[in-house]
Amino acid sequence: MTTPETLIASSDPASKVNLLGLSRAQMEGFFSQLGEKRFRAEQVMKWIHHHGVRDFEQMTNLGRSLRERLEQVATIAPPEIADQQDSADGTRKWAIRVAGGALVEAVLIPEGDRATLCVSSQVGCSLDCKFCSTGKQGFQRDLTSAEIIGQVWLAIDSYDGWQSGKGRVVTNVVMMGMGEPLLNFDNVVAAMDLMTDDLAYGLSKRKVTLSTSGVVPALDQLAEFSDVSLAVSLHAPNDAVRDQIVPINRRYPIADLLASARRYIDAQPDKKRVVTIEYTLLAGVNDQPEHARELCELLEDYPCKINLIPFNDFPNSGFKRPSGNAVSRFWQVLVDAGFIVTVRTTRGDDIDAACGQLVGDVVDRTRRAARYRERYAASGVSAANMEELHH
Repeated sequence: MTTPETLIASSDPASKVNLLGLSRAQMEGFFSQLGEKRFRAEQVMKWIHHHGVRDFEQMTNLGRSLRERLEQVATIAPPEIADQQDSADGTRKWAIRVAGGALVEAVLIPEGDRATLCVSSQVGCSLDCKFCSTGKQGFQRDLTSAEIIGQVWLAIDSYDGWQSGKGRVVTNVVMMGMGEPLLNFDNVVAAMDLMTDDLAYGLSKRKVTLSTSGVVPALDQLAEFSDVSLAVSLHAPNDAVRDQIVPINRRYPIADLLASARRYIDAQPDKKRVVTIEYTLLAGVNDQPEHARELCELLEDYPCKINLIPFNDFPNSGFKRPSGNAVSRFWQVLVDAGFIVTVRTTRGDDIDAACGQLVGDVVDRTRRAARYRERYAASGVSAANMEELHH
Protein backbone atom coordinates (compact mmCIF):
# COMPACT_ATOMS: atom_id res chain seq x y z
CA MET A 1 0.00 0.00 0.00
CA THR A 2 1.13 3.55 -0.71
CA THR A 3 1.88 5.41 2.51
CA PRO A 4 1.33 9.16 2.95
CA GLU A 5 5.07 9.68 3.26
CA THR A 6 5.94 7.87 0.04
CA LEU A 7 3.04 9.55 -1.75
CA ILE A 8 4.32 13.02 -0.89
CA ALA A 9 8.01 12.16 -1.21
CA SER A 10 7.54 10.60 -4.63
CA SER A 11 5.55 13.51 -6.03
CA ASP A 12 7.28 15.53 -8.71
CA PRO A 13 8.26 18.83 -7.01
CA ALA A 14 7.10 20.65 -10.12
CA SER A 15 3.62 19.11 -9.94
CA LYS A 16 0.79 19.58 -7.49
CA VAL A 17 -0.70 16.82 -5.33
CA ASN A 18 -4.32 16.10 -6.25
CA LEU A 19 -6.07 16.07 -2.87
CA LEU A 20 -9.24 14.61 -4.37
CA GLY A 21 -7.85 11.06 -4.28
CA LEU A 22 -6.18 11.05 -0.86
CA SER A 23 -7.59 8.80 1.85
CA ARG A 24 -7.84 10.16 5.38
CA ALA A 25 -4.46 8.68 6.35
CA GLN A 26 -2.86 10.08 3.20
CA MET A 27 -4.44 13.50 3.74
CA GLU A 28 -3.19 13.60 7.33
CA GLY A 29 0.25 12.62 6.08
CA PHE A 30 0.11 15.38 3.50
CA PHE A 31 -0.61 18.06 6.09
CA SER A 32 2.02 16.65 8.44
CA GLN A 33 4.54 17.01 5.61
CA LEU A 34 3.50 20.65 5.36
CA GLY A 35 4.07 21.10 9.09
CA GLU A 36 0.34 21.51 9.76
CA LYS A 37 -1.85 19.89 12.39
CA ARG A 38 -3.65 16.76 11.27
CA PHE A 39 -7.11 18.26 11.92
CA ARG A 40 -6.56 20.27 8.75
CA ALA A 41 -7.14 17.01 6.87
CA GLU A 42 -10.66 16.77 8.32
CA GLN A 43 -11.47 20.33 7.34
CA VAL A 44 -10.26 19.98 3.76
CA MET A 45 -11.86 16.56 3.23
CA LYS A 46 -15.25 17.95 4.25
CA TRP A 47 -14.88 20.87 1.85
CA ILE A 48 -14.01 18.52 -1.03
CA HIS A 49 -16.37 15.60 -0.44
CA HIS A 50 -19.29 17.12 1.52
CA HIS A 51 -19.55 20.45 -0.27
CA GLY A 52 -17.91 19.90 -3.66
CA VAL A 53 -15.48 22.80 -3.20
CA ARG A 54 -12.43 22.90 -5.48
CA ASP A 55 -11.19 26.43 -4.76
CA PHE A 56 -9.00 26.76 -1.66
CA GLU A 57 -10.10 30.40 -1.34
CA GLN A 58 -13.60 29.19 -0.49
CA MET A 59 -12.32 27.12 2.46
CA THR A 60 -13.03 29.87 4.94
CA ASN A 61 -12.00 27.98 8.09
CA LEU A 62 -8.41 27.80 6.81
CA GLY A 63 -6.05 30.68 7.45
CA ARG A 64 -4.99 32.78 4.48
CA SER A 65 -1.37 31.67 4.67
CA LEU A 66 -2.41 28.01 4.52
CA ARG A 67 -4.76 28.65 1.62
CA GLU A 68 -1.94 30.37 -0.27
CA ARG A 69 0.41 27.47 0.50
CA LEU A 70 -2.16 24.95 -0.73
CA GLU A 71 -2.54 26.87 -3.99
CA GLN A 72 1.20 26.39 -4.52
CA VAL A 73 1.50 22.67 -3.76
CA ALA A 74 -1.94 21.10 -4.23
CA THR A 75 -4.99 20.95 -6.45
CA ILE A 76 -8.48 19.46 -6.36
CA ALA A 77 -8.93 18.11 -9.86
CA PRO A 78 -11.68 15.66 -10.81
CA PRO A 79 -11.57 14.17 -14.30
CA GLU A 80 -13.58 15.88 -17.03
CA ILE A 81 -17.03 14.90 -18.30
CA ALA A 82 -16.71 14.54 -22.07
CA ASP A 83 -20.27 13.41 -22.72
CA GLN A 84 -23.47 12.66 -20.82
CA GLN A 85 -26.39 10.50 -21.94
CA ASP A 86 -29.73 10.04 -20.20
CA SER A 87 -31.80 6.90 -20.69
CA ALA A 88 -35.58 6.83 -20.89
CA ASP A 89 -35.55 4.79 -17.65
CA GLY A 90 -33.64 7.48 -15.71
CA THR A 91 -30.20 5.91 -16.00
CA ARG A 92 -27.43 8.43 -16.66
CA LYS A 93 -24.09 7.56 -18.29
CA TRP A 94 -20.99 9.72 -18.46
CA ALA A 95 -17.99 9.41 -20.73
CA ILE A 96 -15.19 10.74 -18.54
CA ARG A 97 -11.89 11.99 -19.94
CA VAL A 98 -8.91 11.10 -17.76
CA ALA A 99 -5.25 12.11 -17.94
CA GLY A 100 -3.77 11.34 -21.34
CA GLY A 101 -7.11 11.82 -23.10
CA ALA A 102 -8.60 8.34 -22.70
CA LEU A 103 -12.31 7.95 -21.96
CA VAL A 104 -13.85 5.72 -19.31
CA GLU A 105 -17.50 5.38 -18.42
CA ALA A 106 -19.56 5.60 -15.24
CA VAL A 107 -23.28 4.90 -14.90
CA LEU A 108 -25.81 6.03 -12.26
CA ILE A 109 -28.89 3.80 -11.94
CA PRO A 110 -31.73 5.28 -9.85
CA GLU A 111 -34.29 2.97 -8.28
CA GLY A 112 -36.77 4.30 -5.74
CA ASP A 113 -34.88 5.98 -2.92
CA ARG A 114 -31.59 4.41 -4.03
CA ALA A 115 -29.13 5.39 -6.72
CA THR A 116 -26.31 3.00 -7.58
CA LEU A 117 -23.18 4.31 -9.28
CA CYS A 118 -21.17 1.86 -11.38
CA VAL A 119 -17.54 3.00 -11.29
CA SER A 120 -14.59 2.13 -13.56
CA SER A 121 -11.14 1.25 -12.19
CA GLN A 122 -9.01 0.95 -15.35
CA VAL A 123 -8.78 2.32 -18.88
CA GLY A 124 -9.87 -0.83 -20.67
CA CYS A 125 -9.30 -4.25 -19.15
CA SER A 126 -6.58 -6.87 -19.52
CA LEU A 127 -8.72 -9.92 -18.69
CA ASP A 128 -10.69 -10.22 -21.97
CA CYS A 129 -13.87 -11.85 -20.64
CA LYS A 130 -15.50 -12.91 -23.88
CA PHE A 131 -18.98 -11.46 -23.27
CA CYS A 132 -17.80 -7.98 -22.15
CA SER A 133 -17.41 -5.12 -24.62
CA THR A 134 -14.77 -3.43 -22.44
CA GLY A 135 -12.53 -6.48 -22.81
CA LYS A 136 -12.65 -6.18 -26.59
CA GLN A 137 -10.79 -2.86 -26.36
CA GLY A 138 -7.67 -4.14 -24.63
CA PHE A 139 -5.93 -2.32 -21.80
CA GLN A 140 -4.14 1.03 -21.45
CA ARG A 141 -3.54 1.82 -17.77
CA ASP A 142 -4.84 1.87 -14.21
CA LEU A 143 -6.91 4.81 -13.03
CA THR A 144 -5.53 6.86 -10.14
CA SER A 145 -7.47 7.04 -6.87
CA ALA A 146 -8.47 10.60 -7.82
CA GLU A 147 -9.85 9.38 -11.16
CA ILE A 148 -11.81 6.63 -9.39
CA ILE A 149 -13.31 8.71 -6.57
CA GLY A 150 -13.65 11.52 -9.09
CA GLN A 151 -16.44 9.53 -10.74
CA VAL A 152 -18.41 9.70 -7.47
CA TRP A 153 -17.62 13.43 -7.16
CA LEU A 154 -18.73 14.10 -10.74
CA ALA A 155 -21.97 12.12 -10.37
CA ILE A 156 -22.97 14.20 -7.34
CA ASP A 157 -21.87 17.41 -9.03
CA SER A 158 -23.86 16.51 -12.14
CA TYR A 159 -27.06 16.59 -10.07
CA ASP A 160 -25.92 19.63 -8.05
CA GLY A 161 -26.14 17.38 -5.01
CA TRP A 162 -23.84 19.21 -2.60
CA GLN A 163 -26.44 21.37 -0.88
CA SER A 164 -27.77 18.50 1.24
CA GLY A 165 -24.28 17.66 2.56
CA LYS A 166 -22.36 14.41 1.90
CA GLY A 167 -23.85 14.23 -1.59
CA ARG A 168 -26.77 11.86 -1.05
CA VAL A 169 -27.31 11.63 -4.81
CA VAL A 170 -25.26 8.40 -4.67
CA THR A 171 -26.40 5.81 -2.10
CA ASN A 172 -24.55 2.73 -3.42
CA VAL A 173 -21.33 2.22 -5.37
CA VAL A 174 -20.35 -0.88 -7.31
CA MET A 175 -16.83 -1.37 -8.65
CA MET A 176 -18.23 -3.06 -11.75
CA GLY A 177 -17.36 -0.60 -14.51
CA MET A 178 -14.44 -0.82 -16.90
CA GLY A 179 -11.47 -2.81 -15.60
CA GLU A 180 -10.64 -5.43 -12.96
CA PRO A 181 -10.51 -3.62 -9.59
CA LEU A 182 -8.10 -6.05 -7.93
CA LEU A 183 -5.50 -5.42 -10.63
CA ASN A 184 -5.44 -1.78 -9.49
CA PHE A 185 -5.30 -2.66 -5.82
CA ASP A 186 -3.82 0.38 -4.06
CA ASN A 187 -5.81 2.99 -5.97
CA VAL A 188 -9.09 1.09 -5.64
CA VAL A 189 -8.62 0.54 -1.91
CA ALA A 190 -7.81 4.24 -1.37
CA ALA A 191 -10.92 5.25 -3.32
CA MET A 192 -13.15 2.81 -1.43
CA ASP A 193 -11.75 4.17 1.84
CA LEU A 194 -13.09 7.56 0.79
CA MET A 195 -16.45 6.12 -0.21
CA THR A 196 -16.94 4.71 3.30
CA ASP A 197 -15.22 7.47 5.30
CA ASP A 198 -17.59 9.81 7.21
CA LEU A 199 -15.30 12.70 6.26
CA ALA A 200 -16.01 11.90 2.61
CA TYR A 201 -19.12 10.03 1.39
CA GLY A 202 -19.97 7.99 4.48
CA LEU A 203 -21.40 4.97 2.68
CA SER A 204 -21.95 1.76 4.62
CA LYS A 205 -19.54 -1.08 3.86
CA ARG A 206 -22.62 -2.99 2.69
CA LYS A 207 -23.33 -0.30 0.10
CA VAL A 208 -19.92 -0.41 -1.56
CA THR A 209 -19.29 -3.57 -3.58
CA LEU A 210 -16.09 -4.72 -5.26
CA SER A 211 -16.58 -7.16 -8.12
CA THR A 212 -13.74 -9.41 -9.25
CA SER A 213 -13.32 -11.92 -12.04
CA GLY A 214 -10.95 -13.89 -9.86
CA VAL A 215 -7.54 -12.36 -9.11
CA VAL A 216 -7.02 -14.72 -6.18
CA PRO A 217 -3.70 -13.42 -4.75
CA ALA A 218 -5.09 -9.87 -4.52
CA LEU A 219 -8.38 -11.10 -3.11
CA ASP A 220 -6.44 -12.93 -0.41
CA GLN A 221 -4.91 -9.58 0.63
CA LEU A 222 -8.10 -7.54 0.47
CA ALA A 223 -9.38 -8.29 3.98
CA GLU A 224 -6.25 -6.66 5.44
CA PHE A 225 -7.27 -3.33 3.93
CA SER A 226 -11.01 -3.28 3.31
CA ASP A 227 -14.35 -4.60 4.53
CA VAL A 228 -16.61 -3.72 1.60
CA SER A 229 -19.08 -6.15 0.10
CA LEU A 230 -17.78 -8.70 -2.38
CA ALA A 231 -19.15 -9.91 -5.70
CA VAL A 232 -17.59 -12.70 -7.75
CA SER A 233 -18.06 -12.74 -11.53
CA LEU A 234 -18.53 -16.49 -11.85
CA HIS A 235 -20.63 -16.91 -15.03
CA ALA A 236 -20.13 -20.69 -15.26
CA PRO A 237 -20.81 -23.78 -13.13
CA ASN A 238 -17.59 -25.59 -14.07
CA ASP A 239 -14.02 -24.89 -15.17
CA ALA A 240 -14.51 -26.20 -18.70
CA VAL A 241 -17.10 -23.53 -19.51
CA ARG A 242 -15.45 -20.78 -17.47
CA ASP A 243 -12.06 -21.37 -19.11
CA GLN A 244 -13.64 -20.43 -22.43
CA ILE A 245 -15.50 -17.27 -21.38
CA VAL A 246 -13.41 -15.97 -18.43
CA PRO A 247 -9.77 -16.67 -19.39
CA ILE A 248 -8.31 -15.85 -15.95
CA ASN A 249 -9.98 -19.07 -14.78
CA ARG A 250 -7.15 -21.01 -16.41
CA ARG A 251 -4.80 -19.50 -13.82
CA TYR A 252 -7.18 -19.35 -10.84
CA PRO A 253 -9.89 -22.02 -11.25
CA ILE A 254 -13.30 -21.91 -9.63
CA ALA A 255 -12.40 -23.88 -6.50
CA ASP A 256 -9.52 -21.51 -5.72
CA LEU A 257 -11.66 -18.42 -6.38
CA LEU A 258 -14.58 -19.54 -4.21
CA ALA A 259 -12.22 -20.57 -1.39
CA SER A 260 -10.53 -17.14 -1.50
CA ALA A 261 -13.88 -15.32 -1.49
CA ARG A 262 -15.00 -17.35 1.50
CA ARG A 263 -11.81 -16.49 3.36
CA TYR A 264 -12.54 -12.84 2.70
CA ILE A 265 -16.02 -12.87 4.21
CA ASP A 266 -14.92 -15.15 7.06
CA ALA A 267 -12.35 -12.52 7.99
CA GLN A 268 -15.06 -9.86 8.44
CA PRO A 269 -16.44 -9.14 11.92
CA ASP A 270 -19.96 -9.23 10.49
CA LYS A 271 -20.68 -12.97 10.34
CA LYS A 272 -23.83 -12.49 8.28
CA ARG A 273 -21.86 -11.46 5.20
CA VAL A 274 -22.34 -13.42 1.98
CA VAL A 275 -20.72 -13.37 -1.45
CA THR A 276 -22.78 -12.13 -4.38
CA ILE A 277 -22.36 -14.57 -7.25
CA GLU A 278 -22.74 -12.82 -10.59
CA TYR A 279 -23.80 -15.09 -13.43
CA THR A 280 -24.28 -13.71 -16.95
CA LEU A 281 -26.64 -15.97 -18.90
CA LEU A 282 -25.45 -16.62 -22.46
CA ALA A 283 -27.85 -18.42 -24.79
CA GLY A 284 -26.71 -21.97 -25.48
CA VAL A 285 -23.49 -21.54 -23.49
CA ASN A 286 -24.31 -21.59 -19.78
CA ASP A 287 -28.08 -21.10 -19.53
CA GLN A 288 -29.47 -24.63 -19.62
CA PRO A 289 -31.24 -26.38 -16.70
CA GLU A 290 -28.30 -28.77 -16.39
CA HIS A 291 -26.02 -25.78 -15.88
CA ALA A 292 -28.36 -24.51 -13.16
CA ARG A 293 -28.33 -27.90 -11.42
CA GLU A 294 -24.54 -28.01 -11.61
CA LEU A 295 -24.39 -24.50 -10.13
CA CYS A 296 -26.58 -25.68 -7.24
CA GLU A 297 -24.13 -28.48 -6.50
CA LEU A 298 -21.15 -26.14 -6.75
CA LEU A 299 -22.63 -23.62 -4.33
CA GLU A 300 -24.25 -26.04 -1.90
CA ASP A 301 -23.69 -24.75 1.65
CA TYR A 302 -21.78 -21.76 0.29
CA PRO A 303 -22.71 -18.38 1.90
CA CYS A 304 -23.99 -16.54 -1.13
CA LYS A 305 -26.80 -14.92 -3.04
CA ILE A 306 -26.99 -15.22 -6.80
CA ASN A 307 -27.51 -12.41 -9.30
CA LEU A 308 -28.53 -13.64 -12.75
CA ILE A 309 -27.71 -11.21 -15.57
CA PRO A 310 -29.29 -11.90 -18.98
CA PHE A 311 -26.62 -11.04 -21.54
CA ASN A 312 -26.75 -7.51 -22.95
CA ASP A 313 -25.73 -7.62 -26.58
CA PHE A 314 -23.20 -5.37 -28.30
CA PRO A 315 -21.93 -5.40 -31.90
CA ASN A 316 -20.01 -8.54 -32.93
CA SER A 317 -20.18 -10.05 -29.46
CA GLY A 318 -20.62 -13.60 -30.75
CA PHE A 319 -23.23 -14.32 -28.03
CA LYS A 320 -27.00 -14.06 -27.78
CA ARG A 321 -29.34 -13.11 -24.98
CA PRO A 322 -31.33 -16.10 -23.67
CA SER A 323 -35.09 -16.14 -23.98
CA GLY A 324 -37.27 -15.09 -21.09
CA ASN A 325 -38.37 -18.70 -20.68
CA ALA A 326 -34.76 -19.88 -20.45
CA VAL A 327 -34.02 -17.29 -17.77
CA SER A 328 -37.14 -18.31 -15.83
CA ARG A 329 -36.25 -22.01 -16.00
CA PHE A 330 -32.71 -21.33 -14.77
CA TRP A 331 -34.01 -19.11 -11.95
CA GLN A 332 -36.58 -21.72 -10.89
CA VAL A 333 -33.99 -24.48 -10.51
CA LEU A 334 -31.93 -22.27 -8.18
CA VAL A 335 -34.92 -21.09 -6.16
CA ASP A 336 -36.20 -24.65 -5.75
CA ALA A 337 -32.77 -25.55 -4.33
CA GLY A 338 -33.18 -22.85 -1.67
CA PHE A 339 -30.94 -20.09 -3.04
CA ILE A 340 -31.70 -16.38 -2.84
CA VAL A 341 -31.76 -15.35 -6.49
CA THR A 342 -32.42 -12.08 -8.28
CA VAL A 343 -32.57 -11.42 -12.00
CA ARG A 344 -30.92 -8.12 -12.83
CA THR A 345 -33.25 -5.78 -14.66
CA THR A 346 -31.63 -4.40 -17.79
CA ARG A 347 -31.21 -0.65 -17.30
CA GLY A 348 -29.85 1.93 -19.71
CA ASP A 349 -29.52 -0.38 -22.71
CA ASP A 350 -30.83 2.41 -24.98
CA ILE A 351 -27.60 4.33 -24.18
CA ASP A 352 -25.36 1.20 -24.03
CA ALA A 353 -25.09 1.55 -20.24
CA ALA A 354 -26.22 -1.96 -19.32
CA CYS A 355 -23.96 -4.52 -17.69
CA GLY A 356 -21.19 -5.59 -20.05
CA GLN A 357 -21.78 -2.79 -22.55
CA LEU A 358 -19.38 -0.11 -21.30
CA VAL A 359 -17.00 1.08 -23.99
CA GLY A 360 -14.57 3.96 -23.54
CA ASP A 361 -11.70 5.20 -25.69
CA VAL A 362 -8.57 3.15 -25.05
CA VAL A 363 -5.08 3.37 -26.49
CA ASP A 364 -4.61 -0.38 -26.39
CA ARG A 365 -1.21 -1.52 -25.12
CA THR A 366 -2.14 -5.17 -25.64
CA ARG A 367 -3.04 -5.00 -29.38
CA ARG A 368 -6.19 -6.94 -28.50
CA ALA A 369 -8.45 -4.39 -30.18
CA ALA A 370 -6.40 -4.63 -33.36
CA ARG A 371 -6.61 -8.42 -33.32
CA TYR A 372 -10.40 -8.28 -32.98
CA ARG A 373 -10.60 -5.80 -35.86
CA GLU A 374 -8.45 -8.09 -38.01
CA ARG A 375 -10.62 -11.07 -37.10
CA TYR A 376 -13.82 -9.21 -37.94
CA ALA A 377 -12.38 -7.96 -41.23
CA ALA A 378 -11.37 -11.51 -42.19
CA SER A 379 -14.92 -12.67 -41.50
CA GLY A 380 -16.42 -9.94 -43.66
CA VAL A 381 -17.70 -7.67 -40.89
CA SER A 382 -18.27 -4.17 -42.21
CA ALA A 383 -16.08 -1.23 -41.29
CA ALA A 384 -19.18 0.54 -39.95
CA ASN A 385 -19.81 -2.29 -37.49
CA MET A 386 -16.19 -2.28 -36.36
CA GLU A 387 -16.37 1.48 -35.83
CA GLU A 388 -19.54 1.04 -33.79
CA LEU A 389 -17.89 -1.58 -31.61
CA HIS A 390 -14.86 0.53 -30.77
CA HIS A 391 -16.61 3.88 -30.33
